[in-house]
Amino acid sequence: MRSHPAFFVRCAELVPSPCCGEALSVIGSRKRKLTSEGGDRRMLVIRRLRCTQCRKIHHELPDCIVPYKRYESACVEQVVSEPVTPATVAADDATLRRWKNWFQEQTTYLLGALRSIAFRFHQDPVEKPSVSTQTAHHPFGHYVGDAPGWLARIVRPVANSNLWLHTRSAFLSG
Repeated sequence: MRSHPAFFVRCAELVPSPCCGEALSVIGSRKRKLTSEGGDRRMLVIRRLRCTQCRKIHHELPDCIVPYKRYESACVEQVVSEPVTPATVAADDATLRRWKNWFQEQTTYLLGALRSIAFRFHQDPVEKPSVSTQTAHHPFGHYVGDAPGWLARIVRPVANSNLWLHTRSAFLSG
């Protein structure tokens, strides 16, 4: 660990279990590699948490991570939100194409999850826009805005509400 500096991730707030709402206790940590836009890799040490009630294990991820993605959320956001401009992310074309396909496939589900969260917390549901969307992330603007960081603002409530869909590649990795 001395040859590669690690960043320890620890949330300042107490987050309950996304499954049952009970307290979480720390049971250890694990390393997680994260690649930036320029291709620089960082090592994060994230906490593993276990629910005191249902005993399920959760990982405490910072906002800069999309679950099951190896690049920062800003990189994924840049690729899926700019269909015309070539991305400046240091990743191969196949990875960029997979991100676009993943986001396109997940859009309807993520909008439904955000709508469900709004109902759960007694917030007014967002009306469907009457104009067709211009960009891939445009439909999410009513929920999370369109300022940079919109993908992280989608990921956090969906993951913390236990509504995040696991991807097939996550089950294939060893």
